[in-house]
Amino acid sequence: MSADLVITSPANPRLKALAALRRRGVREDKGLTVVEGYEELVLALDSGVVPVSLYHCPELMGDPAAQSETVDRVAELGAEVVQLARVAFERAAYREGPDGFLAVVPSIRSTCADLVVPDDAFVLLCEGVEKPGNLGAMLRTADAAGVHAVIAADPVTDWGNPNLIRSAKGTVFSVPVAADPTPVALAWLASHGIPLVAATPDTMTDHTDISYAGPVAIAVGAEKHGLSEQALAAATHRVRIPMVGQANSLNVATSAAILVYEAVRQRRAPIG
Repeated sequence: MSADLVITSPANPRLKALAALRRRGVREDKGLTVVEGYEELVLALDSGVVPVSLYHCPELMGDPAAQSETVDRVAELGAEVVQLARVAFERAAYREGPDGFLAVVPSIRSTCADLVVPDDAFVLLCEGVEKPGNLGAMLRTADAAGVHAVIAADPVTDWGNPNLIRSAKGTVFSVPVAADPTPVALAWLASHGIPLVAATPDTMTDHTDISYAGPVAIAVGAEKHGLSEQALAAATHRVRIPMVGQANSLNVATSAAILVYEAVRQRRAPIG
């Protein structure tokens, strides 16, 4: 493991600067965010992210001997490496039960104009989704399903929210993402010839009754209000997920997963 600066005091000014990145305004002003967790950091590194700095705590690592290679990997990229005493790291950590890795990385600031998708584009559009955990869960689904891009339309949170990065297990760095107002996102889809499939309970068409072949964008909205009238009006298809229970809606991340994997099922080449 490379030699680095060691901080033992939880009152160190560097840790206060780290804590400040919990606020969206600070993240946007600095152009930085935080990746916490060994697996999340490795995925970010494998996706080409170059950290600005790394804070680590060998006491908290699951396998210090093996994981020290990741510390050296970050140092070789030119990032500042800082070792924290356990009490200092636990003060800086965002989550309970930290595993000894916390990196400061450049924020993700991409719009639809930055996206490059294939002719058979498979896109997930999330409009007005409030909870970072839901957006993160949808990113994990998108990563697993091979979705080409995830768009946050009229986003309530930012892609650099540390809780989003944590719930996404770092897949915010492996899946192309963008954030734009709904009109801009819809215009981008239209300009690329990507039909929109909108999830809504106000239809008689089940989500399995349409074709997801070719280019397609699946749109889900916030649990409380659903998709906007503008998004619904732009949809080629409006679909529902059949429900027979007493609850009138599913968690938005669950709904997205059901729709995305129906598309995956249909888009897979026939076996045999």
